[in-house]
This record gives sequence, C-alpha cells and structure tokens, in this order.
Amino acid sequence: MTGDITRERIAATEKLIRPHIRRTPVLAVAGADFGLDVPAIIFKLELMQHAGSFKARGAFANLLMRAVPPAGVAAASGGNHGVAVAYAAKQLGAPATIFVPSISSPAKIARICQYGAELAVGGDRYADALAASETFVARSGALAVHAFDQAETLLGQGTLALELEQQVGDLDTLLVAVGGGGLIGGIAAWYGRTVKVVAVEPEASPTMERALAAGRPVDAETGGIAADSLAPRRIGELVYPIARDTVDRVVLVDDDAIRAAQRALWDTIRVVAEPGGAAAFAALLSRRYRPDPGEHVGVVVSGGNTVAVDFDR
Repeated sequence: MTGDITRERIAATEKLIRPHIRRTPVLAVAGADFGLDVPAIIFKLELMQHAGSFKARGAFANLLMRAVPPAGVAAASGGNHGVAVAYAAKQLGAPATIFVPSISSPAKIARICQYGAELAVGGDRYADALAASETFVARSGALAVHAFDQAETLLGQGTLALELEQQVGDLDTLLVAVGGGGLIGGIAAWYGRTVKVVAVEPEASPTMERALAAGRPVDAETGGIAADSLAPRRIGELVYPIARDTVDRVVLVDDDAIRAAQRALWDTIRVVAEPGGAAAFAALLSRRYRPDPGEHVGVVVSGGNTVAVDFDR
C-alpha cells in the first residue's frame, strides 16, 4: 500500500532525527470556544518546530539519510521547505542553495537568508523554482532535496504522526493541509486507516482532488492566499498511491475561510499561523468538514512563517 514509506521506516527515521527536531506541543481546546459543536479540538502546533514548520522533519531526514556532496544541497520551495533545508544545512555544516518563486513571502525569504543559504528568487510559482533548481543540481552536483516527492522527505514528515500518536492516543480524525502531499503522505502512511485522515486544500490549488479524480497526479491551477505553501501544481508520484489508499476524503476551502481560521486561531489561542498553516482548521471552522457527534478531531497547524499580524489594525 505505502511501498517504502512504512511504519517501521518512519519509526527508524524518528530515532535518527530526534536529536535535531522539537517534540511540538498539542493543545486541546473546547469546540465551543470557536462556536463549534465538538467536545474538543486537538491542535498539533507544528508551527513551533525548528524553522517554523513541519518541513524541518523531512529536511533533517534527507541530510542525515543521504550522502551530502561537497557542493552541498539544493532545494526548490514555495518558502517553508527552503527555510527548513537552510536551517538543517546550517546545523549540519553543509552548503545550501535555495530556489523560491516571487510569490514566496518576505518572512520566509528573510529566514532563508538568516540561516546563511544562497538564495535565488525567480519565476512566479513553485514549478519555476523547481526547474531552476534542477538546472543548478545538474551543473553543480549538489544533492537535490525535494519538498515532497522524495522517500526521505515523506519518512521525515511521517514522524509527526508517530509523535502525535504518542501524545494523543484516541484520535478519530486528523485534518491535514495539502500542497504537494509530503505531510499527508507521511501521516497517512503511519496511520493507515486507523485514524481518518482528511486532506484540506485551497479551492484555488486543488492538487490532490484533481489527482484522485484523474486516477494519477495531474496539473491543477495554482493560486490563492496560501499559494506560497500549498500550490505546487501537482501532488507527488510517491504521495499519490498513499493518498489513494488511505486518505478518507478531500475538503476544499476558499481564501475567506482560511483568513477566518487565521483570525480565529489568533483571537482564541493567540497562535499566529500562516495561511497554509491555518488551512486545515479552516475546513472545521467553515463547517466544510462536519464531525459526527463525539468524534475526536485533530488539526495540524503546520506552519507559522509569516510576519506578525495585528488583526485589529
């Protein structure tokens, strides 16, 4: 079902990267605090991870499980993956070159530079950055670290589910935002169908919905408020069979719902999430996903690489 992305390999990866990553907290919040008719919502606050998102897990997995050449590593990213690879490379003493499109947020670009990586900005979307990075890798001999379509990346992201299972053993459902699918691929490979894993995508970038409808990864439109983290054009080839076999459903949310989720997270629990980081919660808050009575629901708040926002201004 999941090929090389197994529970055993995820567990081995977790042991390898554990000294380099944080065990991020979970927070149980009464659904009534958000006006929702659910007993409690379990938030996995992965925005508190090193480099500001879950991406640090996959970045360290790549750099520790693969041989890094003298030319170092190269990565294409909408932002968060680039930040994470830059951080991991700095911690492990490897050169890093990061390619991002022009839509990448200033906060993410600043963090990449802060970690000492070489930065190249060009093109309008992730696909443009990926093409530029592939040209660089072919010329330089650097190790390509793919944001989602790489076994080590999926294994690293799957450690979030291992950790969450240890923290909260009675989840029924977990809502996970999807761009290229590395996070949900790792999570779904860990849980199988023991937990209902629900994919949440922006209406403007429905990569997984398009793939599942077509029976294979296909190009989708790329746009919306979360385009710098959830708009890679298509999900990964390694991700697709995992999603097909284990993801319960896809829920689409619009930009207004994502903004409302950002605002609600700040107003209620003082969490500043980036748009992609708030997208999974948007499905619950907008009632695009409606839990059954008594259903124990978890939400991954996947990233917080954004400028501080004064929502009252």
